[in-house]
Amino acid sequence: MRVLVAGGAGQIGTLLSRQLVETGHEALPTTRKREQADELETLGAHPVVVDLEQDLPSDLLDGVDAVVFTAGAGPGSGDARKETVDYGAAVKLIEAAEAAGGARYVIVSAMGAGDPSAGGESMGAYLSAKARADERLQQSSLEWTVVRPGGLTDDPGTGRIAAATSLGRRGQIPREDTARVLLACLEEPATVGKTFEVLSGGDHVTDALRAL
Repeated sequence: MRVLVAGGAGQIGTLLSRQLVETGHEALPTTRKREQADELETLGAHPVVVDLEQDLPSDLLDGVDAVVFTAGAGPGSGDARKETVDYGAAVKLIEAAEAAGGARYVIVSAMGAGDPSAGGESMGAYLSAKARADERLQQSSLEWTVVRPGGLTDDPGTGRIAAATSLGRRGQIPREDTARVLLACLEEPATVGKTFEVLSGGDHVTDALRAL
């Protein structure tokens, strides 16, 4: 499978690119910086230098089987950049995927995106951008999946998660396991058309996703 990883130079994007290559897929991580592309090439990936906040190249999705959107403005960014990255860039790629004939599309959202108003002033703009990007994807003609992880950590992954439409609790999950979930979504038909929350838990990734 040929997979465009939007935000491929970020932590989750880099982990996912490595996992894609290790499992025999072709990873095309996006990055805005040439020096980051050089680093991604060492993983065996085929990086694409592009600014997702600008007009996208017309051939960006040529031959692409799936898009995984892991890009984000980051916690240190202002509301305006959350709007152009977490919402705007995601929607540009959704529209590009639709125009290209319907690539599989998996998006990294966030726990709390189902009710952005509950995030308060500090998280409101971020969760609102995520929620609206999710909604646009859910209304698209694509084979979509919305993944809503809890708090992300740099702990080593365990390969064990809890996943459900609503878990009814807060918690954390390593970025490594979040990347594993994204990879598994591409390989598991049961995740198509699903929006779900995911945290560390006791179930193997594949088993948890098949039970959705």
